[in-house]
Amino acid sequence: MDQTMGLGQTFFGLFLAFVLGTFIGVERQWRQHPAGLRTNTLVALGAAIFVDLGLRMGGRVNDIRVVSYVVSGVGFLGAGAIMKEGINIRGINTAATLWCSAAVGACSGAQQWMPAVMATFFILLTNTFLRTIVGTINNLPMVTANDFIISVCAGVEVDKEDRVFNVMRKLLRQLGYPVRNMRIESTKEGESKIIFNILSGDINEEDLKDLLERLKHTSYVKYVNWSQGAKDH
Repeated sequence: MDQTMGLGQTFFGLFLAFVLGTFIGVERQWRQHPAGLRTNTLVALGAAIFVDLGLRMGGRVNDIRVVSYVVSGVGFLGAGAIMKEGINIRGINTAATLWCSAAVGACSGAQQWMPAVMATFFILLTNTFLRTIVGTINNLPMVTANDFIISVCAGVEVDKEDRVFNVMRKLLRQLGYPVRNMRIESTKEGESKIIFNILSGDINEEDLKDLLERLKHTSYVKYVNWSQGAKDH
């Protein structure tokens, strides 16, 4: 591109990168992610500046080369946003968002206004709408071939079943254990029981012991025991 390219086009490209990068960053900042408002805006601006520079230097080869450098450079930046906490990996989505912010900035710097706007729309859609779908999927029980059912039974005082049932259900929700088939049963001897099932893959041995202790100390509970059932298919 001619080096006399108007400064007005450069200004608009950087301004668009700033605005769109801000939109992406606001969503990240609102969710308290490490790379928030300023980081995403700076990444978009930086990419736009480099691509604009490539355009001013002239030549199709230079343009493509600068964009490739932006892609690889932001990859290193994104790697710095990924953290390991124990067995959990955090920051992968943040790194991917930074990479996308750079793409938006590159489009803005290359004067591809509409692709930049459309890219921003889909980035925000991914980080908001798909977030709810991910949450729904993650709450579904994951069954493997090695999973078996842990059946927990709590004996409760007669006429206190509903109260204890609600307390237990609230406790299990707070602890985040996906419970199956929670119910109240009465025996021939007139005893009341609250029974529920948990997949072995959803709770480890120590957490199970802690859960049983908590249930034992629930009001109107006389005893708590558990048994291992058949595999769930």
